[in-house]
Amino acid sequence: MTQTAPTPADQPIQPNSSNVFYRSSKAYPVAVRGAGVYLYDSDGKRYLDGSSGALVANIGHGRAEVGEAMAAQARTLAFVHGSQFTSPVLEEYASRLAAFLDLPDFRFWAVSGGSEATESAIKLARQYHAERGDTGRYKVVTRIPSYHGASLGALAASGMGARRSLYLPLMREDAWPKMPKPDPALSGEADAERLRAVLEAAGPESVAAVMVEPVVGASDAALTPGVGYHTRLHAICKEYGVLLIADEVMSGMGRCGVPLAVRLTDQVTPDIVVLGKGLAAGYAPLAGLMASAAIYDTVMGGSGAFKHGFTYAGHPVSVAAGLSVLDIVERENLVAAARERGVHLLAGLHQLKAKHPQTLEVRGHGLLLGMVLGDPATGEAYETPGLAERLAAAARTRGLITYPGSGAVDGVRGDHLLLGPPLNISAAEVEEMLSALDGALGAGE
Repeated sequence: MTQTAPTPADQPIQPNSSNVFYRSSKAYPVAVRGAGVYLYDSDGKRYLDGSSGALVANIGHGRAEVGEAMAAQARTLAFVHGSQFTSPVLEEYASRLAAFLDLPDFRFWAVSGGSEATESAIKLARQYHAERGDTGRYKVVTRIPSYHGASLGALAASGMGARRSLYLPLMREDAWPKMPKPDPALSGEADAERLRAVLEAAGPESVAAVMVEPVVGASDAALTPGVGYHTRLHAICKEYGVLLIADEVMSGMGRCGVPLAVRLTDQVTPDIVVLGKGLAAGYAPLAGLMASAAIYDTVMGGSGAFKHGFTYAGHPVSVAAGLSVLDIVERENLVAAARERGVHLLAGLHQLKAKHPQTLEVRGHGLLLGMVLGDPATGEAYETPGLAERLAAAARTRGLITYPGSGAVDGVRGDHLLLGPPLNISAAEVEEMLSALDGALGAGE
């Protein structure tokens, strides 16, 4: 057997010189350090993390107090299984999180990642109806495009054709009815009313839940519905006996300038809120869901157990990271900071749009912002995607990390960039982002 020779830690990694199974065949730089909004590679190059990885690093990199909290927890209690014990750190975190999100009667189900959290929400919605004797409800309505995770159930729920197509033989398509994405030409109320036709076509007695991203993330560049959308959506769900699930994995925990993006314009309390990314802000794998008291009481007063679970659910060290991150978010007023810096960054993006015509639209809330890219001659997406990837590469050479995407128009066409730096980015660092974007956009013209 031939063994792969080890590569020195300070050298760029080539895919065929490592035992790592990479996400793609490209050559990867080696990240060796993070501090604040910056990452540093093994060649000493500095990158401004303009997308917080995948909209994860909400408090920035290198926060020693989070590592110290994790180490202290590991010394005291590193692991217990959720079928056998709870832990003091989990109890404290659930209480603190409910208060931060203004969901005082909700219960926190902790897992390791956003896809696990989405799977948990789907299964909980199904079990809730079954506990009430309504066993015919199993379908989950989502939007197209949308992205709810990479595991099979979460991907089936997603409306991203390019990511789903390979796995369609493993999916039962009738279980995942799709509604149109938000339409800025409609009022929020009229936009949400389009759900009614989808429910009727699916057979409303078979629908368990409707799941939406309050601010669309990876699939459609921070697209946001109009005022009144979520209020009307919730009302329609109640009318049909369907649960409303808000997927706040990317948009929640203050990134949009409010604790929950579903409350940006409407005072709505969904039945289930899915959380991830910003919970532990990249310091540990942590995600979860918040479920209403009605759902929790129905399950515990019925069969007495959620028929679901993961080995590392509620892992004490990950939860300790989440608690430390929440301390920082609250102490440093990072929700308000996201709102303030988001106004600054969005204003700068509007200036870049006026200067660079392939930027068709800029939008978003707080520090979840998107740039819609396309053909300036037509104002439409190019027939062949790739502009976003080229722009991201040009930005990277200028020391800026962004999050490119495509497929918002029809699953293939429609390029965009997501921008989402850490919530503690400074005004000067926002200007640095804008300067790098200006150069990258200019290089592509």
